[in-house]
Amino acid sequence: MTWVDEAAVATRLSEFVERAAAGETICILRRGKPLAKLTAIGPTRKPVDLEALRALAKTMPRQEEPSRKFMRRMRNEARC
Repeated sequence: MTWVDEAAVATRLSEFVERAAAGETICILRRGKPLAKLTAIGPTRKPVDLEALRALAKTMPRQEEPSRKFMRRMRNEARC
């Protein structure tokens, strides 16, 4: 973790953004007190393959009990 004052960030923002993108955490200080944290955004989620999801759903057995009754039954069983 690197601590820098806001004046340094103002003059060298692109440098700190690159360092954060590389995995470093940059803590920004104002008058010696923590103000903000600059970190990389986690990996993006890959898109869902809708056709594969539909194919999987077709292989699953159908639930005959309505969801309302199923949830009520599960809640009641959990109380015991």
